[in-house]
Amino acid sequence: MKFFANRGWLRAATAVVLLAAAVSISARATTPSFPAQGLREVTDETGRVVKIPQPVRRIVSLAPSITETIYALGLQDRLVGDTDYCDYPADATKKHKVGGAINPNMEEVAALKPDVVLVVKSLNRLETVRALERIGIAVYSTDPHTLQDVVGSLKKLSSVLGADQAGNTLNEDLERRLGTVQKKLNGAATKRVLFVVWTEPLMSVGRKTFIADVLEHAGATSVVDSRQDWPQYSLEEAVRLQPEYLVFASSHSETAHNDAEALALKPGWSSLEAIKNRKIVVISEAINRPGPRIVDAVEELARQLHPEVFVEKK
Repeated sequence: MKFFANRGWLRAATAVVLLAAAVSISARATTPSFPAQGLREVTDETGRVVKIPQPVRRIVSLAPSITETIYALGLQDRLVGDTDYCDYPADATKKHKVGGAINPNMEEVAALKPDVVLVVKSLNRLETVRALERIGIAVYSTDPHTLQDVVGSLKKLSSVLGADQAGNTLNEDLERRLGTVQKKLNGAATKRVLFVVWTEPLMSVGRKTFIADVLEHAGATSVVDSRQDWPQYSLEEAVRLQPEYLVFASSHSETAHNDAEALALKPGWSSLEAIKNRKIVVISEAINRPGPRIVDAVEELARQLHPEVFVEKK
C-alpha cells in the first residue's frame, strides 16, 4: 500500500470534493462563525509544509495507528471522525466513520470541518491528500520506518496538536519500557524468524520496515532480506531459509494460532523446522500499527521468543 499509488479515481473524486466544498462554503455564509484561528506552519514527516489552524479543535484520522495515538494523548474529544478500521480502543468504533483508509468518503471528511486531517504515508494515498488540500483542509502526514521513528513520530504529532506535555509523558513511558526490554535481552541469542503477513501467497516484511525493526528490538532477526516492504516468497524459498520461528499477527490470537498450526497439514509446510518443532508465535495486530501499542508488541514478542529472561526472580 503506497501513498503515491493509484491515481485513477482522482477525477471522479475531485468532482465530489468540489461539490462538498461548495456546500460547505454556502453553509458557512449562513451560520454564525467561530472566532478566527491563527495558523501554525509546520513541516510534516514527508517534507510538506502545512498550515494548521491553532488551536486544533477538530481532528479527522485516516489511519488506525493515528487514532490510537490521539487516544493515548488524551485528545479523543477532539477526534470528530476516523476510518472503518479504527477499532482500538473500543470507543474509537463510536466515532463518525468516513470510510476506509485507502478510499475515504471525501464528502464525509469535508462535512466534519476538521482543522487537520492526519494520515500515514505508507497507508494513505497522495490523491487523498491533494484532494483535501484543494478545498483548504490541512493534512499532516507521518512516515515512520523504524521503531524509534514511530516513538519520535508520536512526540512530533503531540506538538502539532498542542499536547506537548502529554506527548512528553507518553514518550518517556515508551522509551523506559523499551529500555527495560533491551536490558533483559542483553546477551540473549538472537532468534531467526519469518514474519508471515500472508500465507497464500507467502508474504513477509522487508528490511526497511518498522516491523523488521520491531523484530530486532524483540531479540529476533528476519530471515527475509529484501528491499521491498512486502516481498512475496515461495514456500520452497522459506524452507531453504529455515527460520527457527514463524511469527503471525492477529487480533484473535487463539484463532490465528489454530490456523498457524493447521499449516503443518498443508503440502510443503511440514518441511519447515519451525512447523515440526511447533515454534509458532502469535501476537496482537499492534505490531502492524505504527502507534503507541507498538511497544506492547515488542514486549509481547520478546516474552514469547525469550521466556527465560522474563522469569520473575523470587
